[in-house]
Amino acid sequence: MTTLIVGLVLFLGVHSLSIVNEPLRNRLHASLGEAAFKGLYSLVALIGLVLIIWGYGAGRMDPTLVYTPPGWLRHLAMLLLVPIFPLLFATYFPGKIKAKLGHPMLVAVKLWALAHLLANGMLHDLLLFGSFLAWAVADRISMKRRAQRTLPTLPASKANDAIAVVGGLVVYVVVVLWAHQWLFGVAPV
Repeated sequence: MTTLIVGLVLFLGVHSLSIVNEPLRNRLHASLGEAAFKGLYSLVALIGLVLIIWGYGAGRMDPTLVYTPPGWLRHLAMLLLVPIFPLLFATYFPGKIKAKLGHPMLVAVKLWALAHLLANGMLHDLLLFGSFLAWAVADRISMKRRAQRTLPTLPASKANDAIAVVGGLVVYVVVVLWAHQWLFGVAPV
């Protein structure tokens, strides 16, 4: 579990810099320069992600049961996961979805984490998905008190919502029917 926890601290820690200390993030960005800051940020995030994957895999090999979710929660989890990829697409294809939600990626992370917490009751699941859920909630709350940086996106368009929904649902079907099993060794259906 230590590897998973260190990975979560690194990955979510670097992604929390704006949440806990926006002025420090801005000073680091200014003193290091754009390329060096993004490179260091990406390196820390990548190391964290590798440790999360490694630690989560180790947790699956020696699981600790915390709770046993009832079977029907799997169906609710699958339902909660349907909008995940359309929301991720909507982050970069701005339209009415993005305008309404503000930050669709954070909504996607919250739904993804909550759905997995409903369907899984092992300690490594709670650490991974609970940490991401807590981070997404904290990030969304903190966004109300700090200036938002602009993301590189396509120009806003009415067609973007259709692209986000159709593209996202296609990716959802691919993940559910094939990629989740291939990537994680678990078939959702």
